[in-house]
Amino acid sequence: MARMTRKQSHARTRERLVETAKRLFLADGYNVTSLEKVATEAGFSKGAVYSNFATKHELGLAVLDVVHVERGDSLSAAVLTHDTMVERIEGFARWADENIGDVGWTALEVEFATSTRHLPAIREELAVRRRTLTAMLGSLIAVHADEMGIELPVPAEDAALQLLSLGIGLGVQRAIDPEMPVNSLVDLLRTLIESARTT
Repeated sequence: MARMTRKQSHARTRERLVETAKRLFLADGYNVTSLEKVATEAGFSKGAVYSNFATKHELGLAVLDVVHVERGDSLSAAVLTHDTMVERIEGFARWADENIGDVGWTALEVEFATSTRHLPAIREELAVRRRTLTAMLGSLIAVHADEMGIELPVPAEDAALQLLSLGIGLGVQRAIDPEMPVNSLVDLLRTLIESARTT
């Protein structure tokens, strides 16, 4: 078996650190999880963390990137694997009920945003990710509308922003009160679709 190159080894170490940090941040919280703990749990020295990430915030951004991709993929799978409009809305409703308000995810997003609010560079990185997330959801909505042969009453990215804004608010509230239903989010999606015109 061929030995890993230095570049491959570095990439493997980085991936393991991000995966370990993600597990710890989601389980224990961002603020209370130290870089020392991430390094120890991943089986590396603290120096290995700093050779991959200049700061804890940089590691946090990498973790958020992974979480966003995972949630985006799971949303796509929940919706686009169905053929009819009714099934897709039901798929979205199930996904929302299982994911919106997930305590670990919600706490990570809120903790990270509030603990880095005084750092303009990190705030800008978060803003870029928010725009990317909105565009990604907008693309999913546009694909859905195109496949269903409908024209939405608003641009897909505007619809995505509405859904994200309500979803984030619901997520924070459901993290506190898991019994809160996601009906308002599902109803917003249904209203957008029912207001669409057939192309």
